[in-house]
Amino acid sequence: MDFFRLDDLLTEEQRMIREMVRKFVDREVLPIIGEYWLRGEFPMQLVPRMAELGFFGPTLPEEYGGQGLDYTSYGLMMMELERGDSGVRSFASVQSSLAMTSIYLYGSDEQKKKYLPAMARGEILGCFGLTEPDAGSDPGSMRTVALREGNTWVLHGTKLWITNGSIADVAVIWAKDREGVIRGFLVEKGTPGFTAQDIKTKISLRASITSELSLDEVRVPEENRLPLAEGLVAPLRVLNHGRYGVAWGAVGAAQAAFEEALAYAKERIQFGRPIASFQIIQQRLVDMLAKLTSIQLMAFRVGQMMDQGTAQHHHISLFKRQATRHALDIARAAREILGANGITVEYHSMRHAANLESTLTYEGTYDIHTLIVGKTITGLEAYGG
Repeated sequence: MDFFRLDDLLTEEQRMIREMVRKFVDREVLPIIGEYWLRGEFPMQLVPRMAELGFFGPTLPEEYGGQGLDYTSYGLMMMELERGDSGVRSFASVQSSLAMTSIYLYGSDEQKKKYLPAMARGEILGCFGLTEPDAGSDPGSMRTVALREGNTWVLHGTKLWITNGSIADVAVIWAKDREGVIRGFLVEKGTPGFTAQDIKTKISLRASITSELSLDEVRVPEENRLPLAEGLVAPLRVLNHGRYGVAWGAVGAAQAAFEEALAYAKERIQFGRPIASFQIIQQRLVDMLAKLTSIQLMAFRVGQMMDQGTAQHHHISLFKRQATRHALDIARAAREILGANGITVEYHSMRHAANLESTLTYEGTYDIHTLIVGKTITGLEAYGG
């Protein structure tokens, strides 16, 4: 549903990109994703096709395997992927916005040439290791350390809630050196002391691989340190790209839930008439539409600002805050309209609602983004007190 005709503002190329991803989701994701979600598995067979269609690193320059696309086009990609499932969108987001962007922004020329083209082709998968068991909303308090011994760094610590962790060929790991400065490292799968264990008890994002990474005296050569990454600002800058994609994805989930509820309400007959003819259902649908339209407008504007280079972290924070909250509200309302059918996997809204419980939390919780924006508008920091 595009109530304010935002499609009219897209370029022909942007519309073609959106339609390409939409067809992929309709043909290859939606027919299978419910069963994978129930089993708690990610459909790995989609990865080669996603790479072929250019879903990995599309905003990066062509010399590194990207397509040089604008950020609005990237947002439209993430929106359509999450219309299928957040797990599919998360896979692409982590590969592109977090892992590849870390290497592109902070890597050496040799690192970029080694990893990025292969990652764009889906031959190398990546993950982003920032969050820890005791350092979620406060990443600066991370306990993972990197101690230098000559031309080698010895890493020790634990990372938690890492998407794609157990299947990643390379992990971007953030750790503190002896002086407490946060630095980034590329840790390859199979490095002695580096292990990953999947979290099997999730009731959200079930069609996504989420792992705990353990680093037990992992020795990493100096050539695998991201040379330009220094301080907490480095991973937070990368997270801005990730949060941007997460927010666009939430718009896609909201759109899917609204359209499912609207179609169902017009077809479901009770008391001899479609339930869409009842005032209470119409009120719910209009409330859902208003929330959907507001985040669509925000998505388009923040996309413009990203392309213009004027988007700041607080703009992305407000977008992520609103998009995930409104999307969750819409998915929950859609489930109510669907009635008993809404709790089955044949319909999508409850699956989206369950997934959105995670997107509301990861890459900055709703409350943390509230405080980020609050600091921006008041000039007063409210963290931790």
